[in-house]
Amino acid sequence: MSLEVNERRVAILEDGKLEEFFIERADGFKMFGNIYKGKVKSIVPGIGAAFVDLGTKKDGFLYVADAIESSFGLESAFEEVEFEGKKERSETPRIENVLKIGQEVFVQVVKEPIRDKGPRLTTHVALPARYLVLAPGESKVGVSRRIDDPREREKIREIFSQIELPKDSGFIVRTAGEGKSKREFVRDVKYLSKTWSRIKSEIHRKKAPSLIHKELDLVERIIRDYFTEDMERIVLDHEALYHQVKRFLKSYLPDAQVRVEWYKGGTVPLFEKYNIEKEIERTFQKKVFLRSGGHLVIEQTEGLVAIDVNTGKFTGHRDLEETVYRTNLEAAQEVARQCRLRDMGGIIVIDFIDMVKADHRRHLYRLFKDAVKGDRAKTNVLQMSELGLIEMTRQRIRPSLESAVYDRCSYCEGKGIIKSVTTMAIQAIKEVKKALDHSKEKILNVYVHPKVSERLLHEEQRSLRELEVTSKSRVIVLADPSLHQEDVNITFIK
Repeated sequence: MSLEVNERRVAILEDGKLEEFFIERADGFKMFGNIYKGKVKSIVPGIGAAFVDLGTKKDGFLYVADAIESSFGLESAFEEVEFEGKKERSETPRIENVLKIGQEVFVQVVKEPIRDKGPRLTTHVALPARYLVLAPGESKVGVSRRIDDPREREKIREIFSQIELPKDSGFIVRTAGEGKSKREFVRDVKYLSKTWSRIKSEIHRKKAPSLIHKELDLVERIIRDYFTEDMERIVLDHEALYHQVKRFLKSYLPDAQVRVEWYKGGTVPLFEKYNIEKEIERTFQKKVFLRSGGHLVIEQTEGLVAIDVNTGKFTGHRDLEETVYRTNLEAAQEVARQCRLRDMGGIIVIDFIDMVKADHRRHLYRLFKDAVKGDRAKTNVLQMSELGLIEMTRQRIRPSLESAVYDRCSYCEGKGIIKSVTTMAIQAIKEVKKALDHSKEKILNVYVHPKVSERLLHEEQRSLRELEVTSKSRVIVLADPSLHQEDVNITFIK
């Protein structure tokens, strides 16, 4: 964990390899998990949603399904949940029959604002602790779907039958609750019940729109959600971080057996000592190299993420099928890692190299599904297609890491390409001809980028001279370094 000027960064390493990376900046207001007392600002029947004033820069949007369904009927924002006796969903009513303009609503942010979209909201609050999530208004106990051992699930239900729970709240047992004792669950129940009581008093005290409850900051949230018993140590590079972590562990995980180290490396920053900075830089590269010599090409677009697998320099030792198979196996593990590292969300399409053998395709699919099981974001992996494509969805809670660190290129406007010098030289001549056709003036200046002017004055000089002769005009080409390569400015001289 590193604290720099206006920035906190957390890197999770397994066997010395970067597996997950998080960044939070002072000027980047995080909303996920926050609870607000809002006021319905407008209703849009066409999309079945209402816009809610939260007292923030952007209004939140609340779909009708998020306003009426039980929190156990949907996936919790913090855990995939399953419980017995789930009710069948009835027909969804119209949004205008559920909410009215000016109505006060109690909502939680389940998805950060992304680009022009405001935060997504739900009226069904979920308060997370280390092993449990409290769901106000419920009366059941749900168990994470990732706890798939029937005996463990039955053991958890038996433990909860012995615990006195608040009557107005249900609970979800998180993945981290697997194998935990009654004492640990009781501690979470008490902590969450106390938090919920405080929130209820804030609801009655504050006027809409206002913030009722703020989610933990990055450092505390990572410890709560990612700490496991096999974690060896937490290394930090700042005194304030050191005391914050020690204090949080003492109050939140008093039994945790983990070493907290305050790194005082002097001239060598913490992330450089563990070779994390280079790993982070590679995370933003379009091409990711594999140990075998193959590589991935990752393209993040507006609608989806496309990942292409290539053998590259890897030629194998036996035959083409074996080479492709081994490259795909390595790529599957790396794709799962890159999804976590880059925090890519939405639709992801992976184009694996074509394989002839059906058992190779089946094994690759199973291996990839196992690789994404450790992802804390909710994922859904579809079967491999005949073309060797695996399509998946990954929960998008916040903007990707790339969009959090990089701005859209102002020069190419995010396209990644601009018109070539040759194209712009030809376009400039066309625009000059068009301007001359619509004006009585015959002398003009053409201001273009220096590279374009060089092309016009050399390779395209003959074309310009022919234009001058046929139009009986004079064309003066001038280089302007301040212009974009795609700009052409024409002014007539009287």
